[in-house]
This record gives sequence, C-alpha cells and structure tokens, in this order.
Amino acid sequence: MSTNAPTHNKIPDDEARIVTPNFITDVIDADLESGKHDRIVTRFPPEPNGYLHIGHAKSICLNAGLALDYGGQFNLRFDDTNPTTEDIEYVEAIRADVRWLGFDWGEHLYHASDFFEELYQYAEKLIRDGKAYVDSLSEEEIRAYRGTVTEPGRNSPYRKRSVEENLDLFRRMKAGEFEDGAHVLRAKGDMASTNMKMRDPLLYRIRHAHHYRTGDAWCIYPMYDYAHPLCDALEHVTHSLCSLEFENNREVYDWAIEHAEPPARPQQYEFARLQLDYTVLSKRKLIELVRGKYVSGWDDPRLPTVAGLRRRGVTPAAIRDFANRVGVAKANSRTDIALLEHSIRDDLNMKAPRVMAVLEPLKLVITNYPEGQRELLDAPYYPHDVPKEGSRGVPFSREVYIERGDFMEEPPKGFYRLSPGAEVRLRYGYVVRCDEVIKDDQGHITELRGSYDPDTLGKAPEGRKVRGAIQWVSVPDALDAEVRLYDRLFNVADPDAGEAHFSDHLNPDSLVTVRGFVEPSVATDADDTRYQFERQGYFIRDNDSTADALVFNRIVPLRDSWAKQTTEPAKPDPKKAPTPEPQKAAPTPDAPRNPVLEFTPAQKSRFTQYVDKLGLSDNDAALLAGNEALADYFDAAVNHYDDAKSVANWVVNELSGAMSGSDVTDIEVSPEQLAGLVRLINDDVISNRIGKDVLAEMLATGSDADTIVEAKGLRQISDEGELEPIVTRLISDNSDKVDAYRNGKTGLLGFFVGQVMRETGGQANPQMVQKLVQQKLG
Repeated sequence: MSTNAPTHNKIPDDEARIVTPNFITDVIDADLESGKHDRIVTRFPPEPNGYLHIGHAKSICLNAGLALDYGGQFNLRFDDTNPTTEDIEYVEAIRADVRWLGFDWGEHLYHASDFFEELYQYAEKLIRDGKAYVDSLSEEEIRAYRGTVTEPGRNSPYRKRSVEENLDLFRRMKAGEFEDGAHVLRAKGDMASTNMKMRDPLLYRIRHAHHYRTGDAWCIYPMYDYAHPLCDALEHVTHSLCSLEFENNREVYDWAIEHAEPPARPQQYEFARLQLDYTVLSKRKLIELVRGKYVSGWDDPRLPTVAGLRRRGVTPAAIRDFANRVGVAKANSRTDIALLEHSIRDDLNMKAPRVMAVLEPLKLVITNYPEGQRELLDAPYYPHDVPKEGSRGVPFSREVYIERGDFMEEPPKGFYRLSPGAEVRLRYGYVVRCDEVIKDDQGHITELRGSYDPDTLGKAPEGRKVRGAIQWVSVPDALDAEVRLYDRLFNVADPDAGEAHFSDHLNPDSLVTVRGFVEPSVATDADDTRYQFERQGYFIRDNDSTADALVFNRIVPLRDSWAKQTTEPAKPDPKKAPTPEPQKAAPTPDAPRNPVLEFTPAQKSRFTQYVDKLGLSDNDAALLAGNEALADYFDAAVNHYDDAKSVANWVVNELSGAMSGSDVTDIEVSPEQLAGLVRLINDDVISNRIGKDVLAEMLATGSDADTIVEAKGLRQISDEGELEPIVTRLISDNSDKVDAYRNGKTGLLGFFVGQVMRETGGQANPQMVQKLVQQKLG
C-alpha cells in the first residue's frame, strides 16, 4: 500500500477516507484550504530499542493512512540517538512490521543518524547565538539544580561560560577528550519555568559506545527532544503527530525549531495513546516480560507486539480496522480488548474456511458400519455462505472421534447432542444413535458404541426429528495436532493499577496446550491459512509445525469467553505457560471470569438454571441472565416452543442484533411469534437465511411468521421434481465448470449449489440441492 502518491491538495470525501475524520484531519483540511501546505508529510519515528506493539500499529495506521488519504508522503525514520540500547535486530523487525501492516514508505527511509552532522552544526549555531552552553555539573547536581514542581530551579554555575569556551569544550567533547558524564550541552531555557522540561533541557551527552550504523565515528549523541524536531524539519514533515505524554515536550520542540532555524517548521499535535485492557503497552514492561521468561519471546502470541499478533494469526486488516474503530481522541482512556477481538472475528468470519477438529476426543464406534469401509463426504468450507465456492471431501469410517463435551450420560432438558439412546447428526454426515457406554475400572467413560442410519445422508430421518449436529473426525484419517489455546495475558483489566507488580497479575491460563485431532484436509493447505474450527474458534498453523507434528494456535474464540461465568471443568492435563511464582489460582465457578460482570443472586440463579436445566451455552446464559427484560422474553418464548437452545440462539444472536438499539419491551414481535418463527426453521419449512428476512419483516410490521411465509411464498422447496429441472439447466449452462469438476476440481460443487440457491431466492433445501447436483455431476 504505497503512501507516496502524487502531490495534491484535495480534501478526501469522508466516505473515501482511510482515517475516520477527527481533530487532526480538521487541522489538515484547514491547512490545505488556507494554502499553508500544498502537500502533507507525516512520519512514524520509532526508537530501535524494542519490537513494535499494537499501540505503535495504531500510530502507523494514522500517519500512513493520512498520507494515503491526502496523496501525501509517509516517512519511516528511526530515532537512533542512544547507541547503548539500539540494535539492528529491532530495525529489521520494525521495517518488517510496517510492511506487514500494509504500508510502504517508498524511498523515504531515514535515520536520525543520517543527520548527525547537521544536528551537530545546529548545536554549534545555538552556542554561537548564546542559546546553549556546556555544563559540567554531575547528573545528580543537575537534578538538584532543576528544582521541583513547586520550587523554581537554579542556574548552573557554568551557565555564564563564554561562547568561545563553550565552543572549545563542545568540540573537545566531540573529539573524545572527556569521559562519559563529564560534560553535557544544555539549552538556555528558563529555570523558573512551570514546565520542568524547559529548565535548561539537555541537548547532547557523551557516550563512548559503538553505534550500529555509525560505528565509532561519534562519541557525543543528541538527546531525543533535540534531535526529534530537527529531524522532522530536515525531512520537511508538515504534521508531527505524537501521543499525549509528549504534550509538555512540545515547548522544547518549538524552542529547537525556533532557534536552530532549520529549513522547515513542522507543527506538533498530540493525540491519546492506546491503553488496552488485559495487557501492557509499555516497552519497558514488555522487555521485562521477555527477559524474565514470562513469555517465549517478542513474538509470543500472548504479547501485544505486532510480531506476536502476526504469529497468533491476526491479520493486518483486523489491526487496521481496530485502529480505525478506536479513533483519534484528545483525552486518554482505556480500550476494552473485546473491541480488538471483535475486529479479529469480523475479519476472519468472512475469510476463514470451516473445518472440523476435536480437541477433547472421545471415540465413537459405529457398530453397524462395515469394517474397513471408508467414504468421502462432501463438506462446504463456507456452510453459511452458500454463494461462496469451496468444499472438501471428509473421510468417514466406522470409528470417529467426537468432542467429549458433546456427550452426556445424564443430559439435562434441552441438551440436543449425544446421550444414551439419543440421536444426533454427525456434521455433513449421517444420523447416529448412542447404544452403549464403555467405562474403565474407575468409572471414566473411555468409548461410545452406536449405530448409524444409512438413509440419512443429506436428509432428515423418516418420521423422526434430530435437532443436534456435532463435529467429528474419522479415527484412521485424523491428524494428531498440538493445539495452543491462547487467552488474555493478564487476569485483570489494568495490570498497573494498585500496589502489586504488574507481573503478579499474569493469567496462569493465558496458554493451555491440548492434544487433539483435525481433519486431513488441512495438511495440504498453505501454512498461513486461517481456519474456523467449527464451534471452537479461529486457528492458524504455528511456525513450530512440521510435516509430522502439527501445531495450531487459537487466534480468538468464537465468542468472548471473559463475558461469562464459567462452569466448565478444567482441561485434562494442561501444559501451562511459564508464570511467575506464586501462581494465581484460576477463577472459581462461582465468580465471574470478567470482574466487570458481577451477577446479583437472582441473576446467578437464572444463569445456573439456563446452563444446568436448559443446556444453554455459558455465553448465551450469561447474556440472558444479565438482562432481565431479555431473559423474561426468552422464558416466555420457551413456554411456547420448548427447544430452548434454538430459541436462545435466535434471541441472543438474531433478535438482539435486529432491534437496532431498541429495548425488547418496545418491539412488536411477541415471544410467541418468535417461538413460531424458530419452529418453522427447525421444521425445515423455511431456511435459516429466509428466517432472518422473515424476522426483519416481523419487526417492521408486527405480523407473525406463518402469515409472512404464506403471503410471500417463502416455504422451503424440498420437492426433487421441482428442483431437478433447475439443477439440470444450470449444469447445462456451465459445461466448462462441469468438465473442471470431473477433472478433479471438486470445490466447484459449492458453485453449482450456490447457483441453484440464487435461482430459487434461497428457498431451495440446500441438502436436497447438494444431493441432486452430486448426482448430475456424477
């Protein structure tokens, strides 16, 4: 993404902007309109003494984004003025991070060290003009002479040195005659200034240290507050953007520009820095975490570093979206990390193919399936986005792994997964029934045995209703994988709050490692492919993976696991990441994982009822229990239709989102009407997608679902005789794709299914369509 477009002074339309309009864009608009600038130049000026984090990424998106919006110039400059802390490793990492985020500085790569000679000449000018002097006080004496916030400072006894003496000493400092700390060059500010930064700020100090770029050519180095504004000026930066902690430095910035008289006069503007919950964005603290071995390195996926986020599997698009959502403000505030996680999910939801994985495996032996037989079941990569192409063959055999959590020996009401005597559909496969539970001597369940209905592939069983569907992996085809379940690094929102050291708040469950199984399709995909493991979250292959040992990182769960009370048992034999001693205990089942979410006794009782008696997920139960009006609505709907999980899904995920901010008590759709809609969907009268359209119509008109479906003819088409001519015609119209499919491009199955669904306005039964398409394609 080049940020160095041709010069222009056109103000972009708000809708076309990369950076959402804010007070800085208002300044730029005014500068362009007045003719103060005919082209803007921005820069990102990192110090190469550590890796970039997401706060830096926000600044990059702002500076580079503005240059793109206005057709300006974006510079990358390394403020490398301290040779004792800087390293070429950090330089290379920063360059890689900026490019990975999607921005390009073109030919405008600079270093403060490029300007060391110019900065030195400006310093001599300040001495000749009587604006600077060589001070020989010790560091402790300088601090004492500076005074306090309530008391003015005192002039150094060396402040009266003549211009000639100051020039002589400064040149001898440059020549290497003095030891570190013997002298410094200071500006002649105001020792009584209320701004402590202006009390004779330091401009140069002696450092006999090897610089990674200039070697030993220099033994005096400019201070940041001196070099930073002058480098901006030498690069002709127009708008110098920095975070609010540099607000007091602006006076020093302006002083240097005014008295050194460089060729340009940039203006500094401050904006609120990013403060993100459940992590730290202090470079000093990040260094402490890395060097203290609390994490595995700068690219540990739990860190907020750009390298860590990249390894975790977060995309540049998600980070850019997050930066834009946070916006540019004048006042500091904390940002909930859930906003970042939302941007990540929003990005991956549209991109990540769905595959099946089992992270807590329990073997199910299908006793009436022929031994040694295997078949490939066609499964779409994007089951909820029919027009999107792509599917894969999933091997099916006599033995499969299912999630241990998808089986309960004594299920509560509303549990629609597998239990003794109950039926469930294996995702994209057959309906199976559990016939027998095998246990070891300690009473632990080791295996399930069951049977399958061979007539249920792609269709409902005759005369029976199966409500649940679970993921699975064929035992002989399953790929063994180490799965790293990453969570928030700290267990409190603000690790710096209070008297405890920030590392005392490290989350002992920030990394839990489990052994699981994934379907074989992932073996042939690119290493950077991001998946949704169905019902588990989003994952990417870690760079620790080998051909024989797969390792996957969880990028983010499907939902915010911290906005719930958890009653889940601990994972078996987890391998936890290094944590400081003593380890903090994990949250108890009776306490919210998120300290902000504090249930009242009544809410806690409701939550427990929803989970234990109705079988709702913890997240759905928490969202309902925490909203009395929504919970009352849900309870009333369940009284009219007892499929609690389906009703909860529509109340939480569809109704709440469609209300456009209204309270549930103000909408025209009654609980009974919503229950009727859910019944139509579960009975396959209408598709899930059509159901969303019907809900929107219900909210707008107050009509019930049956009336709308009948009036608009929305009933799902499941008649083969009605669908077959459509399938035949579309296959005939796309002979090239038919040939490609028959030559091995089986992903085109999704194309044909999508064409039929579009032709029928989404009313065709997708399972029926898929069956007919497969038959026609052969």
